[in-house]
Parts: sequence; C-alpha cells; structure tokens
Amino acid sequence: MSGNSRGGQRGFLALELDGDGAHPAAWRKARHAPDELLTGSRIRSTVLAAESAGFHVATFADGPVNSRPDGMGCDVAGRLNALHRAAFAGPVTSSIVLVPEADTVYTEPFHISTQLASLDYVSGGRAGWLVAASRSAEEAAAVGRSFVEGAGLPQEAAASVEVSRRLWDSWEDDAVIRDVPTGRYLDVDKLHYVDFETPPDFAGAGYSVKGPSIIPRPLQGQLPVIAQSGLLPSAADVVLVSAPTPELLAAEVAEVRARWAGDGGRAVIGGGPAVVAELDVVLDSRGQSASARLAELDAFTSWSSSRARFVGTAAELVDFLADLLTVADGIRLHPAVLDVELEELAQLVLPKLRRRGVLKPVVQGATFRELLGLERPVSRYRHVGASAGRGAEATAAVVGSEN
Repeated sequence: MSGNSRGGQRGFLALELDGDGAHPAAWRKARHAPDELLTGSRIRSTVLAAESAGFHVATFADGPVNSRPDGMGCDVAGRLNALHRAAFAGPVTSSIVLVPEADTVYTEPFHISTQLASLDYVSGGRAGWLVAASRSAEEAAAVGRSFVEGAGLPQEAAASVEVSRRLWDSWEDDAVIRDVPTGRYLDVDKLHYVDFETPPDFAGAGYSVKGPSIIPRPLQGQLPVIAQSGLLPSAADVVLVSAPTPELLAAEVAEVRARWAGDGGRAVIGGGPAVVAELDVVLDSRGQSASARLAELDAFTSWSSSRARFVGTAAELVDFLADLLTVADGIRLHPAVLDVELEELAQLVLPKLRRRGVLKPVVQGATFRELLGLERPVSRYRHVGASAGRGAEATAAVVGSEN
C-alpha cells in the first residue's frame, strides 16, 4: 500500500463524549437539565447511545474547564475525571472502545499506568490511552511542580508512556498462579523491576520508577496509545491529525501517512501508526440548518477550534467521511452539541456509511488492539531471569527527585 492510500480497507469512527458537546455554548441546547451533566446516568446514556449508533471508539476529554467570571457564554464549569468516566462506562458497554485522556506532565506515571490497566480489566480489553501534555501553568502550581513548556512537553509524554509500558510488562502473563496447596498467589520469578530513570537532559523534574506494577498485566498486554501528531514521534499506536479546513484534512492525513512510510514506521494499519482525522461536526437537525444552529450558538460564545469543521447536511457528511476514509484509518468526530449531533449521526450517517462498506464491523467483546489490527505483544521481561522480589517484597515503588 502506498503512503497516501489505505487500499480499500475499512475504517473506524470515534466520538468525543465530553460534556454537552464541543461548542462552548452546547449546554444551552442540551436535552437534559444542567445538573444531570455530572451524573452516572448521563455517562451511561451517552456512551450507550454512541455504542448503539455503531461507533467503534468513545473518547473522554480531561483537564480544566474554561469559564468566564461574568457567567455569560461559557460552558458548564464542571467535569468528572476522564478515567473515572471511562471506568464507569466499562461494565455497562460491550463493544465500544473506551479511551480517556490522561496528562503526562503533572500526573504520576506509576498511578496513570495502574489506573489504565484497571480500565482494561473492567472493559474486557476495550481500553486505550489518549495522551495529553498539559500546557497550563495553573495545573503545575496546583501540584507544586515547576512549569514545563516547549521541548519539555514531548519529553514528559515520552517518558510517561515508556514508564507505563514497562510497568504493564512487569508482570508476565502467567505470573498469577493461585496455587492453593502451597498458598502461593504469585510466581514472584515472573514479576520484574522496570528500573526506569529519566535521562540527564530531561527538561522537567527528574524521577525514577522501580516497579513492578501493583496489578497484573493488562488483558491486552499493552494498551494502545493515542497522541496528537508530533507529540510522540516514535511511540504512538494512533496519531490524531488536524487541519484548518475540511478541504485540507485529507491532504494532511496523507502527508502524515507518507511521513511514517518514509521513516520505516511500525507495521500498524497501513504501515506506521494508525492515522485518525479530527473533525468538528455541525449538522442540520429537526428543520434547522447547520449554519443557523451554529450562528445561534456563536451568538452566546464564539467557537474557536484548531480542528477542521464540517457544517452541513447528514448526506453531505456521509460523502465527506467516505472520501476521507480512503486515506484515514479512522475519524474522530467532535459534535457541536452531543445530544443533537449524535441523534443525526445515529439515524442518518452511520447506517449509510455501513451500507457503503467503508466502516469496520462492530465486534462484541473485541479488544482495541484487534480493532487496530495489532497483535498482543509478549512481555519484554518474559525471559529475564531475575525476579522483582520475594513474597511481600514484590511491591512497587516510585522515587522522585528534582534535578
């Protein structure tokens, strides 16, 4: 396959489920009371609606929610932790992949890795990690860390991902033996230290991680890692690609794919990581045009986004997505108003895309790695002779120190 084409392969669709939608005034048009936003019933209803519609992946944004002091034209100033939302959704879903966003700069990688591994268990192997690198000085101050910016951000992200991957491998797959006659739960020879240390030129506060993890290896072995294009140049399984306009999006996707092909990328979908296009969506709904809906929302608060934005009919969106999936492995949609756009997508867009044969089938119980065409990897420590410890000594430790 060439770097610019997927050779007729079918793609997948992801849906961002944060808040009431991507538009900052989305809550004004939501079909629920504002106080329902931060409830389990709201999480359940939206993720099940996305799964029922046939979306392959649901993502959950994280981080501070912006608000204005005058209370006008702002989003609802509240958000539940993305990992918690995804974990809540795990047991109530059966096919949709759950991918929370988690910061790599001001969160402890040891704790992130264990939470993500737990998510993989509660979801039956349908978990992924949307890597973020916070650019907020306020977040740094909140946890007493020095502010990291510029080249330090990809360094922090790469280190956090490397720590997590080592910790996921620190338990071999058959480390849990549950040997009742001998009273042994673990084979400690199959637990391993990861012995990670940040390099001397690390921009942020240096740290080391001894390991092993405190929970068994995830069901997938390694959770797929998703990142914005450029954040993790050599460590992402899925890269997200944005462009200023819809017209430029396919060309940007093709360019990213060609870049990986030229670098001898790893053998994921199409050679290199899977390439997923980012798209904001505003659709006609219940007799109101998409442009009129957008103007009404913008009258409260203007919508600024770095992503391409589609504004039009469901039929036009079907044509656009079908064309885009000839170069992209997947597309992540950011609905302007979740309640409104999801209804149109479920009824008028996804069924037509399936009839055209451009979407992968939804498989009950399939893992995220299977959706991406990735094999389950063997632990890197499988043939290491030294164990992590004996009995109660087989515990995990994280040691941090300022450079």
